[in-house]
Amino acid sequence: MEEPLGRKWYALYTKHHHEKKAADVLARKGIETFLPLNRSLRQWKDRKKMVAMPLFPGYLFLRSDLSNRVEILNTPGVFFLVESAGHACPVPEHEIEAVRAVAESDVKLEPHPYLEHGERVRIRSGPLAGICGLVVQSRNQHRVVISVELLRKAVAVAVDLENLEKIAMAAGSR
Repeated sequence: MEEPLGRKWYALYTKHHHEKKAADVLARKGIETFLPLNRSLRQWKDRKKMVAMPLFPGYLFLRSDLSNRVEILNTPGVFFLVESAGHACPVPEHEIEAVRAVAESDVKLEPHPYLEHGERVRIRSGPLAGICGLVVQSRNQHRVVISVELLRKAVAVAVDLENLEKIAMAAGSR
């Protein structure tokens, strides 16, 4: 899908729990927004309810040429545009479309911490629960590498990403 002249997708960082309100105000200003939502069951003491929560808490997307940057940043609930080295970073159209396709489908999804190759993780459940290792990817399958540093040997085991949790590296460790 071709982008209109000069208009690109950007990510906005919002106040906590203000994503929907900011998206609504921006839309009323005529700015195209995209707030991917995830339906989840929430439980209170007296009831359960399905609610639509932001898939990426604290963020929403907008399409603009940024000529209206001041108007965007003066929107209630908006903190800033996501930037690098002082310049707003466009989000590739194909990434927005992929998120849109997933958010609009009926598949069960949930936010997951972003894991990079080489990050230390712990397996959360199953027969390998509690084992720590490094994330690697091989032929579209994620694996955890478990090392015996003394022997300088390792073994890789296939795992589902949702069964991993990121762990902090101890000071002085690799």
